[in-house]
Amino acid sequence: MPTSALAAHRPATAFEQARFNMVEQQIRPWDVLDAQVLESLFAVRREDFVPSEWRSLAFADMEIPLDVSGTRSGEVMLAPKVEARLLQAAAIEPGDRVLEIGTGSGYMAALAACHAAAVISYEIKPDLARFARENLSRAGIRSVEVLDGNGLQACSGSGVFDVVILSGSVSFVPKELIERLADGGRLVAIVGELPVMTAQLITRRPG
Repeated sequence: MPTSALAAHRPATAFEQARFNMVEQQIRPWDVLDAQVLESLFAVRREDFVPSEWRSLAFADMEIPLDVSGTRSGEVMLAPKVEARLLQAAAIEPGDRVLEIGTGSGYMAALAACHAAAVISYEIKPDLARFARENLSRAGIRSVEVLDGNGLQACSGSGVFDVVILSGSVSFVPKELIERLADGGRLVAIVGELPVMTAQLITRRPG
């Protein structure tokens, strides 16, 4: 990000300072340097997508449990640098149609919506889907549609997408999701089993 653009994000509050530090100390050192991605990280208030009891750690270099409605969901928000790396790999362009599997808190969908034409996001756990809708509505984001259900099964009737984001780790990338990509489309995911997991980018070649 140019120095002039960076100056526009000089922190004025504690949360803004934490956001600034997150970008400078976690995101950039992980080679996430795309200006569009960095602008998204400043534009979307991550602290507003974190369960209230974890809000003070919204910008920490860690996964955050997504326990809502007094129950343990077993799901987490990915660490900020991992979310940023996936977003950079997705290379979302204006006009892109994005499919997300695993809405979680709605934060990744909100980041994607900064530049995509539309985002369709599936969440299999009703409490999390409700939590994400509330977060997105409060943030004033209207281009994200959160749908309840298993995205692997439900998305087959939704046409093709320019970008597919798996917002949780998987042991392998399902063929059904690769088939949802338009020509030139990109799929990003964290693939593998602990302790060996890697970020993967799959691009569908024309023809």
